[in-house]
Amino acid sequence: MHILIHPTCFPTIATCIAIAKAESVTIEMHDNFQKQTYRNRYYIYAANGKLQLNIPVIYSQKNRKKYSEVQIANNYQWQLNHWKSLESAYRTSPFFEFYCDELEPLFKEPFETLMAFNLKCFETICDCIQLEITLKKTEAFEHTPNNLKDYRGLVNAKKEPVFNIETYTQVFEAKHGYINNLSILDLLFNQGPNTLNFLESQKLP
Repeated sequence: MHILIHPTCFPTIATCIAIAKAESVTIEMHDNFQKQTYRNRYYIYAANGKLQLNIPVIYSQKNRKKYSEVQIANNYQWQLNHWKSLESAYRTSPFFEFYCDELEPLFKEPFETLMAFNLKCFETICDCIQLEITLKKTEAFEHTPNNLKDYRGLVNAKKEPVFNIETYTQVFEAKHGYINNLSILDLLFNQGPNTLNFLESQKLP
């Protein structure tokens, strides 16, 4: 299976299932930026339940930009705040310390554009889960791509379908119940080296 996806910051588990099961992955590089998507947000399981973490961007609805051109609003201390949130949420998880040295630089190195950050996140996550893939990039935008399974819809945070993903143990599950399809970080910190096996065993429509 050859798939087409939007690069997102710390993709959802559903997106990572599609990636893990693909023969090759093509990254959409020529779409317009849209708000309220996983392009600049991800969800983790914090002490009080599902927590949304946003990357602030410089964007105006009146002056639309290509996703690849959207700049990060680095006047906010978003990287520091995100890392503190991850430490607070997952420091008691089985594998946080196992991966923190690989992930922490993402929250210290400055990134000018959202696309640059998201692609670096993608590369880092693949390294963490030991996933080797053939990665390509689009040369133009196509509404109906040829010879590619179109998973670009997985970027939509507000119109997300229900995925039948197997459950796994989460840090605060006893307190708030199981939360489905969070960021891949939640699965990684809880499943560790078993993450790739978990992803490959799942099914997507």
